[in-house]
Amino acid sequence: MNQKPQVAVYYFPNYHIDPRNEAWHGKGWTEWDLVKGATPRFPGHQQPKVPMWGYLDESKPETAQLQIDAAADHGIDAFIYDWYWYEDGPFLNHALEEGFLKAPNNDRLKFSLMWANHDWINIFPYKRSTDHTFLQSGKVSDLAFDAAADYMIDKYFSHASYWRVDGGLYVSFYELMSLIQSMGGVEQTRAALDRLRVKTRKAGLGEIHLNAVVWGIQNLPGEQTLENPNEMVKEFGFDSVTSYVWIHNVPMESFPTIDYPQYAQKAEQDWYKFREQYEIPYFPNVSMGWDSSPRTVQTDVFDQLGYPFTSVLIGNTPQAFQASLEAVKVFLTDEEASSPPIVTINSWNEWTEGSYIEPDTVHGMAYLEAIKDVFGSKE
Repeated sequence: MNQKPQVAVYYFPNYHIDPRNEAWHGKGWTEWDLVKGATPRFPGHQQPKVPMWGYLDESKPETAQLQIDAAADHGIDAFIYDWYWYEDGPFLNHALEEGFLKAPNNDRLKFSLMWANHDWINIFPYKRSTDHTFLQSGKVSDLAFDAAADYMIDKYFSHASYWRVDGGLYVSFYELMSLIQSMGGVEQTRAALDRLRVKTRKAGLGEIHLNAVVWGIQNLPGEQTLENPNEMVKEFGFDSVTSYVWIHNVPMESFPTIDYPQYAQKAEQDWYKFREQYEIPYFPNVSMGWDSSPRTVQTDVFDQLGYPFTSVLIGNTPQAFQASLEAVKVFLTDEEASSPPIVTINSWNEWTEGSYIEPDTVHGMAYLEAIKDVFGSKE
């Protein structure tokens, strides 16, 4: 294996004003409000998290410019934007379209899309002992799917910085069960994905690299696991599979805390299992941490009630994170490694899930430095 591994980091774009959020939560609301309002929920709990750069508006080009330089300077190759498209159009799209795509240095970093096609539930915050409030369905019609495909082609795919994997434009889908239910079945889903490929070719943009996020543990309310995932990804013509975050696959067996290094070892074992399980390339995931307590009502007692009342990973120091990066580099370069060698990282800015590498006031740039130490500078 002579290829240099590529590092792709998930980006959660809920740190700018969006009209839907204002309708649901009030004028000017962003998820920074939950970050600021977080409190310690048990002895030794480190909250609130405070961004080193301040509570920046990610829809501004100058914010994206800062993020791009930091990422590129520390060995990151691409951002994978969590991308939302509902029956009536986009959501949370301004971080990419007004921020990244208008940043003067966006040639330094690649970008791509993970269609986050899950239902949008009101967990901002969630109050215990209440029913989850359904805000928006992740399921879309054929018409809306095709409109989304046209939008991707028009807005993103022709950009020089769009990330290509093995020559194909990387497009990932978060929740395959929701996609199947949207389209009305397996055959219809394959047809929709084929239409996306054909549209892209007709636009003169070449091929799509279809990636599926696969996982075995429900996290967000309403998520459904997929039976026979290997057969399904083959049936749909996917080119690769990956994971979004460790807790999708590794049970959290103690509360309120779990030791990160021990948890990491279990996640690392999964890489080898998934590589054997799937007949297409598997891109392993490294997660920086986990703490979804900011998405709970802070005056509620913090019990183990399911997301977002979940355990917290502790001991996720930059050194422990780097140890997992070193382990994944071995995985990506061993004799059994699939090609191309890619690792996904959770994440750039999941601040309210405690899994971010964007600099904070405790560790500064140390998580980014860990990536650079293991994978080298990008340029």
